[in-house]
Amino acid sequence: MNPFSLEGKTILITGASSGIGAQCAIDCSKMGAKVVLAARNEERLKYVLSQCEGKIHAYYMVDMAEIVDKGARGLLEQIVSEHGKLDGFIHSAGIQKTAPLKLLSMKDYEDVIKVNTLSAFEILKYLPSIKCMNAGGHIVLIASITGVIGRSGLSAYSASKGALISAARSMSLELAQRGICINCVSPGTILTPLMQAYLDTLDENKKKQRVDGFPLGLGQTTDISNACIYLLSDASRWVTGQNLVIDGGYTAR
Repeated sequence: MNPFSLEGKTILITGASSGIGAQCAIDCSKMGAKVVLAARNEERLKYVLSQCEGKIHAYYMVDMAEIVDKGARGLLEQIVSEHGKLDGFIHSAGIQKTAPLKLLSMKDYEDVIKVNTLSAFEILKYLPSIKCMNAGGHIVLIASITGVIGRSGLSAYSASKGALISAARSMSLELAQRGICINCVSPGTILTPLMQAYLDTLDENKKKQRVDGFPLGLGQTTDISNACIYLLSDASRWVTGQNLVIDGGYTAR
């Protein structure tokens, strides 16, 4: 008995070409899932696919901003027709805009919220239907600790992630009718290549201040993928509408 197994499950993952999304794809495949990757960069998608284990997996080149404009029904119907109904979904696609409040334009807000939030909502408009997802499916939205705490310069990003957390609570009540669970995972600072590059631009004092804020140190992408595996598995069948904060103790202070 292994309630954490993903054997026989088909999982769709957005933002799967890098960072947390890529790690989720690789680790879900190691747990037995068939993974369907969605992102913009075909070269990186092919690389992630090459790192996956087990079943025949697939990728689709998708721009999350265009999903909002063009709709997600066609994409989901194509995926289901080619790979069968989905059992799980991870929304990891996201962009960030760092700027003080006075410099943020309405377009900045629109661009960030479109990719981080509205693209997920557009997919979730169709995904939980009986045509696209099996009953008892699991949905995971990658949010952020900035969706529940403040950090200067991240108003647009924080708003986009906070919206995911709030929406998941309401969505969970509707999706429970089909036994579908929906939850958020809110990471702290994770050492992705992009984050490492950012940290390298800081002076030693600012870098130390950032790292010292996390009692257990900075996180790894596997810290998030492991949580997603739990929330995609049958082990979490009675967990829905929640926001799992994984931040090495940052918000415990």
